[in-house]
Amino acid sequence: MKHKMLAVAIAATFSLAGCSQPEQGNQHSLAVQHAEESKAPQLGTFGVDLSAMDTSVKPGDDFFSYASGTWYENYELPADKVRFGAFSALRDKSEEQVKAIVDDLMSKTSLSPEEKMVHDFYTAYMDVENINAKGIAPIQDILNEIDKVNNRQSLTEIFGSAWLYGTGSPISAGLWYNRLDPNEYQVSVGVGGLGLPDRDYYLSDEKRFVDIRSAYLSHIEKMLAFSHADSPAEQAKQILALETRIAHAQWPREKRRNRDLTLNQIERASLSDAYPGFDWDTFFAQYGLQVPELNVTSPQPVKDVIGIINETDLAVWKAYLTYHTLRANASLLSQDIYQESFDFFGKTLNGQQEPRPRWKRAISQLSGTESLGFALGKIYVQRYFPESSKAQMSELVENLRTALGNNIDKLSWMGPETKKEAKEKLAAFRPKIGYPDQWIDLTGLAISDDKLVQNVRNLRKFFNDKDVEAELKPTDRERWGMTPQTVNAYYNPSFNEIVFPAAILQPPFFDPNADPAVNYGAIGAVIGHEMGHGFDDQGSKSDAKGIQRNWWTEEDFEAFTAKVDQLGAQYDKYEPIPGNFVNGRLTMGENIGDVGGLSMAYAAYKLSLNGKEAPVIDGFTGDQRFFLAWAQVWREKRTEQSLINQLRSDPHSPAQYRTLAPRNLDAWYEAFNVQPGDKLYLAPEDRVQIW
Repeated sequence: MKHKMLAVAIAATFSLAGCSQPEQGNQHSLAVQHAEESKAPQLGTFGVDLSAMDTSVKPGDDFFSYASGTWYENYELPADKVRFGAFSALRDKSEEQVKAIVDDLMSKTSLSPEEKMVHDFYTAYMDVENINAKGIAPIQDILNEIDKVNNRQSLTEIFGSAWLYGTGSPISAGLWYNRLDPNEYQVSVGVGGLGLPDRDYYLSDEKRFVDIRSAYLSHIEKMLAFSHADSPAEQAKQILALETRIAHAQWPREKRRNRDLTLNQIERASLSDAYPGFDWDTFFAQYGLQVPELNVTSPQPVKDVIGIINETDLAVWKAYLTYHTLRANASLLSQDIYQESFDFFGKTLNGQQEPRPRWKRAISQLSGTESLGFALGKIYVQRYFPESSKAQMSELVENLRTALGNNIDKLSWMGPETKKEAKEKLAAFRPKIGYPDQWIDLTGLAISDDKLVQNVRNLRKFFNDKDVEAELKPTDRERWGMTPQTVNAYYNPSFNEIVFPAAILQPPFFDPNADPAVNYGAIGAVIGHEMGHGFDDQGSKSDAKGIQRNWWTEEDFEAFTAKVDQLGAQYDKYEPIPGNFVNGRLTMGENIGDVGGLSMAYAAYKLSLNGKEAPVIDGFTGDQRFFLAWAQVWREKRTEQSLINQLRSDPHSPAQYRTLAPRNLDAWYEAFNVQPGDKLYLAPEDRVQIW
């Protein structure tokens, strides 16, 4: 179970992943149009990789293959990857850039305190000989504490320490924002505790999941053997049975994303009366959190899990905690422990044939929000992110804001009262672009060059202490949930902000020298996607100030819900693997973001033309270039195992179906002459046009 600390939770809001309105006049001209003509785009002649296309396929039959089919058929996944596409390529590039920064720090003789932290952490991570020599010793202290558990209080102490030691806990907690007053922090409480990706992995009788459970059982046994556990095979069976009970208690993921169901605020003083049988004071004492009000995200599951905690023998819990401690720390321990963890979670669960190179794993560990990611990010933006990109991105955001405002004005299904509220929320959107204005101060953080596990614990404690220090103060609206070198973006409903780290502002998403249609179809649609989260089926439950409240008239909300249901039914029909469908309800927010974002971006692109006709380039019209850019952003190849994982646990639809969002835009049909009888054709009344 992963205890959500604040920065991590921010990034998990609505990832792709108030500013003033633009001046009137020629504001839609898009700065990227003014790039020097002598500079060529990185992809092709106008910003799209034409060699990736399969033009033997009709766009109206299979738009994914039309845009990227040749690439898909010829690309072979490397042994250390489970997926690869535009996002993956850019993440690889970002990793290489960060590695160059780290290499420079490793060779320098004079380092700032933050640079030395990066240097020493990387040194400790890469010292395989030292790590192997220590074996399980770096976590022996917490394993000893687990072994001493002799009553429910000492068990609860271990549960409450999971954020620090990685021991796992069926009860989760972390600092978050008060959804009814985003100026305040609040502790969020829920359930967790599973080792497999989702409850379906425990409950489904489909053969693939039965086989995974069998492999998981064997994996648990092997991991327990590293701790010299008595009867590891029997303990493994007990752990799987326990996690299966927890899985039964949990809500399905589509229910967990319902913001109405997950808003259940309660005073801290009343918690023990409402949720008896659990030592809440002991649990929270391990964090140090004192927030007087909490939000219980899943009330009945919490009650059910408390029952499971009290009904399960302490010996079973000790075995469970031992396994999860090994599992959570495997990447920091000796190679034999890591390899066993990889063989199950990498190979069996996701189809990854080989581990990623160790330096890449080190960079990933370093780049987190609750690691040294911002210390690296500070150097990253200085070296790789031109201020001109930030200015161009700001202009794009304002163009998308204007386009969405125009779209709202034209909505036939929404009345004036709701439109007024929607326009106020749109005007209040705050974009954050590139990097934070205020960097995290790491003073007081201790990092050594030979104690990897301790370094990770020191980081966890450092950031938890920051949360404890901040919890009774007004919320920090300058805090970022992603580092600048992260290839992603997100929307935070509590602050009504859209955030675009520097690393995503590169081709194929954004290229100052690409055709404007391409930039609008790629990064423009990403901007629109994040704006769309403010108006999706869950984001729309918060107002301009980030307060969760119903700002819709009853009639308008019914009309909106009908469109949402229609879109869900459309995605429910997608079947990437026989018998395994996209979950239209789980992926609803992202699908609305895609369809709405694409609509906004297209409207902004048309505005940018100022009434002129876009030129034809290499035989492609402006509209065709726009939609091709969108499709190639989502080209991706992945293993079947990882695709199953995505279908069961990820709120994003598989990439090939994100490519199909244009099915709902009339302009796509016109651009590619899609006609009745084509496989992707939707009758006009079946095209879902929400925003």
